[in-house]
Parts: sequence; C-alpha cells; structure tokens
Amino acid sequence: MKKTPKAAVANPSETKVAVIGASGYVGEELVRLLLRHPHAELVAVTSRQFAGKRLADVFPRLSHHQKAGDLRFGASDPAQLAQMAQIIFLALPHGFAAEFAKPLVQTGARIVDLSADFRIKDAKIYKEFYGDDHPAPDLLGESVYGLPEIYRAEISDATLVACPGCYPTSILLLLLPLIRERVLNLASILVTSLSGVTGAGRKVEADYLFAECNESMRPYGVPKHRHLSEIEEQLSTFTGEKITIQFTPHLVPVNRGIITTIYVDPSKKIDADSLASIYQKAYGNEPFVRLLGTERFPDSKNVSGTNFIDIAWRLDLRTGRAILMSAIDNIVKGASGQAIQCFNLMRGYPETSGLQIP
Repeated sequence: MKKTPKAAVANPSETKVAVIGASGYVGEELVRLLLRHPHAELVAVTSRQFAGKRLADVFPRLSHHQKAGDLRFGASDPAQLAQMAQIIFLALPHGFAAEFAKPLVQTGARIVDLSADFRIKDAKIYKEFYGDDHPAPDLLGESVYGLPEIYRAEISDATLVACPGCYPTSILLLLLPLIRERVLNLASILVTSLSGVTGAGRKVEADYLFAECNESMRPYGVPKHRHLSEIEEQLSTFTGEKITIQFTPHLVPVNRGIITTIYVDPSKKIDADSLASIYQKAYGNEPFVRLLGTERFPDSKNVSGTNFIDIAWRLDLRTGRAILMSAIDNIVKGASGQAIQCFNLMRGYPETSGLQIP
C-alpha cells in the first residue's frame, strides 16, 4: 500500500500559487501560511463576498506581510487562474470545489483540494453521506488522498490531491500503523472526538453563535457524521476488507483544536512497549508527528497554530483494551498546514518549508 517515496528534487525557485475561496477560516489560514512560505508566490486569492477588496483590509493581521502587497480578492475564473498559478488550492465547501476542479484539470493545473469532494473514491458513498450526486465522478480515480505520512510518494506525483478532513487526520494516523501490524480487532473500534468551533467553518448559523457555544459541550452528527465515509474507506482500503467503526464527534467551546480518543481491543497479546515500537517504526522520522508515549497526554494547547499531531497510548489492564489518543489543530494539521505539506511534496521542496514554528 505504501510506496517508497522518490527523493525530493530541491527546487529553490518560487512557485506561483492561487487560493480559490480564501475568505473562510481554512482559506485565511492557508493564505497566512503561503505568505510566509519561502518558495511560494501568492498571485491570486478569490472570494465572492470580498471581490475587489484588498487582502490586507479584509484580514488586517496579514497586512504586515510584504508578499501581501496590494493583493486583492478577485473572481474565480479557472482559465485565468490556471494561466497565473502552477498550484491552485481549493478552499471551498463540498460540491463547489469539484465544479472548479473539472476545468482546472483540463488546463493541466495541479490542484490541492481542501473540500470533501475528492476524498472518497466511490461516488455512491459520496451521495450517501453528502446527499447529492458527485459533480465530477470521472475525476475520483485521479485524486490522491493527501495524508503525507501514509501516501507521500503518491502525493509527490499527483495532479489532484484531496486533503483529508480534520477528524480523519486525527483518527487515521492513530490507527493505520497498528492496523498495518495486525494487532487490532477491527470490529471493536470506538472513536470519540472533541472539536473546536472553527471546524464548522465561517458561517452564520444559530448553533455556532458565541452565546450558543460558550459554556456548552454537545455531541452532533450521530451516528453518521460525514467524515465517517472517508475514515471507513481509508481503513477498508488499507486492510482489504470492509471496516465499520463507531464515531461520535463533539463540539466544545474552544476556537481550534481536536482531541481524539479511540478504544479498541487488541487482536493478540500486546504491551505498551510493543505499541511504542510500532509507532516509532511508523513515525520515528516524521517531522510533524510527536510521540508522547505513556508519559504524557495530548493537549490541544500544545498543537494550536502548528502542523503537529501529538500521539499517546495506554493499555487498560482492567478491560484489556488499548486507548489511543491524539491532538491536532483542526485548521492547520487538519486542513491548511497539511495542504502546505502536500504542496511541498508536489514541488520537491523540504516537507517542513513554511511550517516551522518561529
């Protein structure tokens, strides 16, 4: 399943990039990261809401960036953007991204899509979870799932990269190394995740107003959250058998961050040292995976604003279950930061470019 990655060819020159849908939380974070990226030249940003306005006026916190210059939000013309940029990021809601991807692919542009449109290979599953026919089913076979720690080589060669959802990132990176080593009972996987409010996107809905979210915690999307579709498809692809899991997400009153806890029965006798060895083998050289082991617990404040995933584990001797835990920033490692990681792979830049912590 995991191909050997090709050696990255250093490319010191800048790559011209554009962001379609740059006014949401994910789009804003993506723009921020691209402005500080040593090898990216941001040549276009689009937003219907802010068309014609200066980027620095809409997002004053970015006004100090020299690269921002007099950049203004423009129209989302695929043909024009394909002429301007070598890599185009789609930071759009599901359904809309595919409509832009179709003409962009025809121009030969390379795309990093942060929506859900190309994460799922099966158009029937897409319709089941998202309620509509897929807008571009012919492109599903061309997309590469943008989880660098698992699909690094495939991402490097890809024309269309589908960045994973935030919940799937926090879940799959916990499970896949242990599944590869066949130490889990796959029918026993129970997942609980807690997410900050930015995970819902920048939209005006009563459920996400400050007064509704503050001092409140609640489950939602039960029992069939949309991200289940890509989580189960990736697990099934990885194992070669259909996998069904139980997943309960919760909304908690913080701006950003995800904490995930997974309860699973081992398929054979295993101890904490064995788990440590498996995770070390999988992620020991990964620049954005921090293994906390059995000494510390993941904490969202320690990953906020970063592209790290913090991973820990425990074995419960009373129940015999393994408890797997992770923390990510939902709009960095769960979205924009991971997109930058994929961009670096696609262009042969060091994978950490633009993502280092000052």
